[in-house]
Amino acid sequence: MRLLFFALLFFTGFSLFAQQDSLPPSPKIDSVQKVDSIQPLDSIPKNVTDKKGTLMLNRQKKEEEQRDSITIEDYKTISYTKDTVSLDTTLTIRKEYKYNYIREDDFELMPFANIGRPYNHLGRSFSENSFYPHLGAQARHFNYLEVEDINYYNVPTPMTELMFKTTLEQGQLLDALLAFNVSKRFNASIAYKGFRSLGKYRFEQTQSGNFRTTFNYSTRNGAYEIRGHITAQDLESEENGGLLNREQFEGGEEDFADRFRIDVLYTNANNRILGKRYFFEHQLKLVSKKQDSTNKRITSLALGHEFNYETKFYDFTQSAQTDAFGDDPFVTPIEDRARLKTMFNKVSAIFSNRTLGILTGSASLYNYNYFFNSVLITDAGTIQNQLEGEEIAVGGSYRKDFGRLLLKGDITYNITGELGGNAFNGSVDYQINDNNLISGGIHVSSRMPNFNFLLYQSDYRNFNWQNTDTFDNQQIQNIRFAFNSKKFGLLEAEYSAIDNYTYFQSTATQEQIDAQLETAFVQPFQEGSTINHLRVKYTKDFKWRRWALANTVLYQEVTQDNQVLNVPQLVTRNSLYFSKDIFKKAMFLQTGVTFKYFTSYNMNAYNPLLGEFYIQNNEEFGAFPLLDVFINAKVRQTRIYLKAEHLNSIFSEPKYYSAPNYPYRDFVIRFGLVWNFFS
Repeated sequence: MRLLFFALLFFTGFSLFAQQDSLPPSPKIDSVQKVDSIQPLDSIPKNVTDKKGTLMLNRQKKEEEQRDSITIEDYKTISYTKDTVSLDTTLTIRKEYKYNYIREDDFELMPFANIGRPYNHLGRSFSENSFYPHLGAQARHFNYLEVEDINYYNVPTPMTELMFKTTLEQGQLLDALLAFNVSKRFNASIAYKGFRSLGKYRFEQTQSGNFRTTFNYSTRNGAYEIRGHITAQDLESEENGGLLNREQFEGGEEDFADRFRIDVLYTNANNRILGKRYFFEHQLKLVSKKQDSTNKRITSLALGHEFNYETKFYDFTQSAQTDAFGDDPFVTPIEDRARLKTMFNKVSAIFSNRTLGILTGSASLYNYNYFFNSVLITDAGTIQNQLEGEEIAVGGSYRKDFGRLLLKGDITYNITGELGGNAFNGSVDYQINDNNLISGGIHVSSRMPNFNFLLYQSDYRNFNWQNTDTFDNQQIQNIRFAFNSKKFGLLEAEYSAIDNYTYFQSTATQEQIDAQLETAFVQPFQEGSTINHLRVKYTKDFKWRRWALANTVLYQEVTQDNQVLNVPQLVTRNSLYFSKDIFKKAMFLQTGVTFKYFTSYNMNAYNPLLGEFYIQNNEEFGAFPLLDVFINAKVRQTRIYLKAEHLNSIFSEPKYYSAPNYPYRDFVIRFGLVWNFFS
């Protein structure tokens, strides 16, 4: 495996400088560059004058003209909400922030030591919530791609993207995507994200696979459109329960500098999430009249249909009993499995008019089946093995563009069923001028908590409950405001009021906590009083010549009767970096340092059996810096990344934790690349 990796690295590095890119790089903006013409190997000499040679020359010239007319702007990515953006191969500090396992900016997250492990929350936002409950095990879902995470593509020629990054001990991360077009109106893609990492501590190996394939098609006149995707995802992790003795980590003894020598709670537990999904949506325009000068339909009426079928299960297995989850299980070995099957159908009617805007009315049917193997009868009562039913909801949405003013809103109301309640979203954007934008919005929702709060069964006696008759809908009222200015930066403010907030917490006594039995008594609870959460986030970049300072600051304040929503009051990230074209502009270099810090707070603890974080108010963690040094470069369409992570751990005290008993990673150097190439 090691030889294969170095061979791949050698040929990749060689090809970076030897290849003839179909799309050449630009020192400033890639999106305006044209495709290079590629000279065939058997090129025709200029003195060929016969008929066959003339035809070949004409064909070659025509192909080159067509190829030259294609720009990077023609390679488009389409989101679930049908927002379309052109392919971006630039190298920026924002790309640096997203170059990680989940491929998202993790500013408000605190990762565990190994790659592919859970992320603890440093920031919370309640402006977006799903209408129906999830399976649960949310700490294990950060790399699980939902419907909203799948992108579709519209490309003039086949486009490939390879993302590679090293992990921690015996493993790599590779995310490969191929997007292509069968015809101008039919595009498809196939992608796979594979990953494995052994980790630095004992028994914390992780691995995952995310397969997805998409297609999208539209008729010549745009009267009919369809798109869909299939995903198959498998996320596996060994669980060790964290440190058995913190002194081994914090004491600074040389024997434990090799983290593999540190004792952990257990070395026989695993959890796994496996999911498959089939999704498609299509739309047929029944009425489409007139076109204005911009070639847009003035009035149209269309019917739409969305279908989503998904099966998912969450496993926790353990070869033998451990006191960390209870001393008297029903059976051993432990084999817990929660299953969820859902099917969602929605039909809609869309009316579009240049004067009235876009009006949509919809009706949906949601079928769910959440179940375990058997009914459990205890002294306290009977715990069912299944939650099954169907939900019928109606809704509508509105969108209207008044020039500089954009109004959007949607509402969904559950007619029958016990899981969903209602949801309303409204937003307004006002473009003051080309440099300043003001936006605001409200969110109101009500729905039942996730399924594992309502019903759960385990071979461990302490992890069996049913709360379908005692838990109420979790209700959220949220208002947000944002001011985005090229001169003053981006300011975002959000206030949320949450009723019936649902959470996990341990009921262990102090004696049980001292004996490291806290995780054995984790139970679901619902807060009776209202929780008020305020967050203000500010983002601003300062630039001077080739230097830049990127700043992101998050402030949070929580008002609550009981300490059940714990977040740090302040989170900050600052990146000082230098950018320059070198080697006669053959390479664009960006190098600098990133400083991240968050204030101490009662950091949530992790329960591997549930795959969830739970509230703890016994000790605070945080108030330590995270210092990363990076050197990134761009050669043609390839972005190369090299980073020294957590550099300050070399000389700082080892008291940095991602969760109680789970240390953050030590100093490590990692590298990788993102490579786009075209056919």
